[in-house]
Amino acid sequence: MQRSTLGELFEDPASAAPAVVSLSPLAAVSYRSLSAQIEQLASQFCGSGLRPGDCVALSIPNGLEFLVAFLALVRARLVAATLNPQFKADELRRALEDTHARALIVTRDDSAKDAGVPIWRSAVDESGTVTIAGVPDSVRGADTTAVPEDIALFMNTSGTTGRPKVVPLTHANVLSSALDIASHYRLDAEDRSLVVMPLFHGHGLIGAALSTLASGGALIVPPRFSASSFWTAFREHRATWYTAVPTIHQILLLRADEDRAPSSGPRFIRSCSAPLAPAVLRNLEDRFGAPVIEAYGMTEAAHQVASNPLPPRARKPGTVGLPIGVEIAVLDGAFRRLPPNQSGEVVVRGRHVMSGYRDNPAANAESFVDGWFRTGDVGELDGDGYLALTGRIKDLINRGGEKISPTEVEAVLLENPAVAEASVFGVPDAKYGEDVWAAVVLRKAAEPARLRDFCREHLADFKVPREIRVVSALPRNAMGKVVRRDVAALFKADKQ
Repeated sequence: MQRSTLGELFEDPASAAPAVVSLSPLAAVSYRSLSAQIEQLASQFCGSGLRPGDCVALSIPNGLEFLVAFLALVRARLVAATLNPQFKADELRRALEDTHARALIVTRDDSAKDAGVPIWRSAVDESGTVTIAGVPDSVRGADTTAVPEDIALFMNTSGTTGRPKVVPLTHANVLSSALDIASHYRLDAEDRSLVVMPLFHGHGLIGAALSTLASGGALIVPPRFSASSFWTAFREHRATWYTAVPTIHQILLLRADEDRAPSSGPRFIRSCSAPLAPAVLRNLEDRFGAPVIEAYGMTEAAHQVASNPLPPRARKPGTVGLPIGVEIAVLDGAFRRLPPNQSGEVVVRGRHVMSGYRDNPAANAESFVDGWFRTGDVGELDGDGYLALTGRIKDLINRGGEKISPTEVEAVLLENPAVAEASVFGVPDAKYGEDVWAAVVLRKAAEPARLRDFCREHLADFKVPREIRVVSALPRNAMGKVVRRDVAALFKADKQ
């Protein structure tokens, strides 16, 4: 069957096989039951008085409620804006304004108020049946059959360079990405993915959930990531793979023996959304006995852009692999295409990539060149087409004219067995303009001077951090990424 919209996501909507295993409440929902719930709620949304293309925001934690509500909204030809349920009141209001949401779906026990839009409340019973209260009973006469070009999803960028931008993704963008992910990792009905990433973001929603549902496999969905219960859930529900940011992989590594983690079992482990240091990749494979597949994703490209392949094809540590469903090029400062093994800005184009940010012509003018989307990442393609990322253009440290990639320095620090986590960033310097500093979380005692000596053995002197601070934890955003500007702000506050 040729699938063209998210209403056709499931390969077999009538299957009795499990589609979602909810851990709170504990319930297994088949594809047949899930499809029926989606159709029932989509019909309810179609009668709400909203028109095709109207936006409804979701502010719901991970779980069955999120998945059913999202799939029902897009089935009803509405646009789902997936919001972080941890947003404070001001953040929530801004997000609703930016997406022009006509209603907001929250959980029944949510205390959302003063949102400025109607509130619809979702609930799920012990059998896994989702209901949504507060949806008006009106009439809508327009066509409710989506087409591939319809906008299905609004997602916010991470906002690491300012106020988050709204990314509109079509049914074609999202579905093609989910199908490409399923195909690339050879997902099928025997696979079960344990969801640990938030579903309001592309990594969790498209990279884990929709790709699994498109393959006929099952999703195991806890309400949140819990390191202490991760391996118990993985074993009990027969998971075959999971995908996460490096921070979560590192947490699971640190706790592996304490949590009696298995030394084998996963078919593969996927890492995405931030650079994975080669040392961490090796440690994951050694401890958990599974191939670790590093991938590259971004919200603007419906998540996945590139990935290393599964064995027996070559996996190259330090790279994010080959293009998946898109074209990738590397450009110089004059936007000329560079040959292999030369570093420049990474650009992408293809069926996963959005056509432009919502209501933001200035950002669109800056973000596109000759049909290519400018990722803001620095990298190079090797002769085999594998992409290696060396950092963000705005994160590069300019020390007296020498451009230094924080990612490169972090990878060296993580080679030291005493270092569990590292963040490298630039600080203002009277002599050089900027200098290199680092913050590290240790797994065993180590003096900063010794760590600097270790760096000096592997890096040119100008790349060695002038100062290394030991901290108990690094600040992260909602996706689990370490935000360098927040780390730098802590250092600045510490110096004052």
